[in-house]
Order: sequence, then structure tokens, then C-alpha cells
Amino acid sequence: MHQTTLYQLMIRLLLAAGLGAAIGIEREYRQKAAGLRTNILIALGSALFTTVSVEMVPAGVDPSRVAAQIVTGIGFLGGGAILRSGRSVHGMTTAVTIWVNAAVGMAAGAGLFAMAIVATVITLAALALLRPVEAYLERRAAMTPGGPRRRATDPPYERNSDK
Repeated sequence: MHQTTLYQLMIRLLLAAGLGAAIGIEREYRQKAAGLRTNILIALGSALFTTVSVEMVPAGVDPSRVAAQIVTGIGFLGGGAILRSGRSVHGMTTAVTIWVNAAVGMAAGAGLFAMAIVATVITLAALALLRPVEAYLERRAAMTPGGPRRRATDPPYERNSDK
């Protein structure tokens, strides 16, 4: 029978909250809707659900079922962060950050500390360091003949605009 000690539980939950805070600080700095508190709670909740599911294994419960429900629930939250206005889509990075943050919390809750830390570092690098690269590529695409190229997230062109 597997039983997490109080010390192990504290480490898992505090690590999840700390890593969620690191991601949340970056989002708060950029003044995004899902900021510090939201990211802490997402990571903490995911870690707690994961730890509870591991503890339920002796009772015959498959822990992967709980993990699957975390992914589904977080997908629902992330979907609510995506807004479409005309031809533009906003909130994709926020939605994906929520999703990755939940995975970080799940890794911490499962005791996979190195995985959670490395994923957080990569996430922070993608959020902070790739922003100027993305801006450069968008400026460069706008300078190409024929204007900017379409993105996969752009809605299809309307063929009959006279309707």
C-alpha cells in the first residue's frame, strides 16, 4: 500500500505552487488575464488531484483516469480564454499556458520534480525569450510581396462578400 507522508505531500504541493507562481509572474508582468493567482491555483489543483489519484490506487482506482479528467477540465478552462474577433484570434498563448501549467502541477503531484522544473524553465523561455523572435518574423512576413501570409488560426476567406 502506497501512502504519501506529510513531508512528501508538502514538497509536492509547494513545488507545484512555486512553479505555477513562476509562470504566473511572467503572465502577470505581461498583464494577461490568467496571472499569478490563477496559475498558482491551476498547478496546485492539478498536483492535488494527481496526488489523490495516486493515493487511491490501493482502492482499485486507475490513477490515469483522474489525469485524463484533469486534461479535459483544463482544456475547458483554456478554451474559455480564447477569443475570436473578426479575423483575429486572441488568447491562444494564455490557453496553452494554462494547459502546460496543469501538466507541471501533475508532474509535481506525481513526484516527478525534475520533469516539472525542466518543463517550467522551457515554458518561461518560450514565453519570455521567443516573444521578440515572433515579433521579428511577423514584421518580416508583413514586408513580403502580397502582404502577410495567412496563419493556421486565421478564418477562411469569404469568397462571396456581396451576400
